Amino acid sequence: MQFKDIDRALAQWAPPSLAASYDNVGLIVGEPDTECTGLLINLDVTEAVIDEAIARGLNLVVTHHPIWFGARKRLNGEDYVSRIILKAARAHVGLLACHTNLDNVRHGVNAEIGRRLGAQNVHILSPKRGQLVKLAVSVPVESAGRVREAIFAAGAGQIGDYSEASFNQEGFSTFTPGPGTNPHIGTVGQREQVAETKIETVLHAYLQGAVAAAITGSHPYEEPAYDFFALKNKVNSVGSGMIGELAAPMGKQEFLQHVKAAFDCGGIRYADFPGETIQKVAWCGGAGSFLTGSALRAGADAFVTGDITYHKYFDNEDRLLLLDIGHYESEQFTSRLLSDYLKKKFVNFAVHLSDIKTNPVNYF
Repeated sequence: MQFKDIDRALAQWAPPSLAASYDNVGLIVGEPDTECTGLLINLDVTEAVIDEAIARGLNLVVTHHPIWFGARKRLNGEDYVSRIILKAARAHVGLLACHTNLDNVRHGVNAEIGRRLGAQNVHILSPKRGQLVKLAVSVPVESAGRVREAIFAAGAGQIGDYSEASFNQEGFSTFTPGPGTNPHIGTVGQREQVAETKIETVLHAYLQGAVAAAITGSHPYEEPAYDFFALKNKVNSVGSGMIGELAAPMGKQEFLQHVKAAFDCGGIRYADFPGETIQKVAWCGGAGSFLTGSALRAGADAFVTGDITYHKYFDNEDRLLLLDIGHYESEQFTSRLLSDYLKKKFVNFAVHLSDIKTNPVNYF
């Protein structure tokens, strides 16, 4: 097992292309070909977490939060970020982060929050645009089945909960093989007309490379004809935050107690509203106050997130209960999420949850 195998497995679940532009995900410290002696998982990486990995004989730390985001001009130990990076590098411990890409997938961080809230009829609060492309590929009729199976296996044809979706139309194509070619059909220098099937399907943009490889690997032609077209459609399985409904309405105080218990909050800061009951709830793990407007437009009675600053509390416009449960509290279970996924992907491989609680916030 190598670092790149862990990185690749996480990318299958939460593609790096879905991360926010400011984010820093994937293998941050370490060489991809390094043999992995085992994984240590935590929400954050601190010097104490690096020490724990070393003590356990584990050389890869997987976290939700990356150790740094923007460009750095120096690593000289002047702050905790550079000290952690240097400590990891000296000990040959790799650092890998799976952050907003895991926030933006349907079965990631926000899905777990919804489960803990007991929400039903859950869907993405703010679906992303520009994540889909349309594929059109022409194939000789007798080879269409093989190519279709190959592109489906590469991930094309997924629309929500439906898979292997395509549109197929028969027609004919013409071409003249040039000098030096080795045509599957036809003769060099002579125009050929071939009965073909045009296969159209959709795929996530990040799959273009894999689908193109599937086409060239399964298509009988030397030069397969295919096109990718960018789509503006929203993708309901990818995006920020989620929204759903409680099984039964709750009074405001009952709901606040429910959330506090579900996330073991030291306290909840909230902006009130005149309503008396809560049933439709929106949420976003981490710092999600940028979605307050989306929650209002979706008709939510409450919005649960973390890291709300003073002026952002006014954004509820007295129309929804706006809860700040704490950044750590909203995402504390992400380590378990990562652990469960990696244990299923790599059976009998050493995957350990860290014993260290990294929340820097205390309550008095």
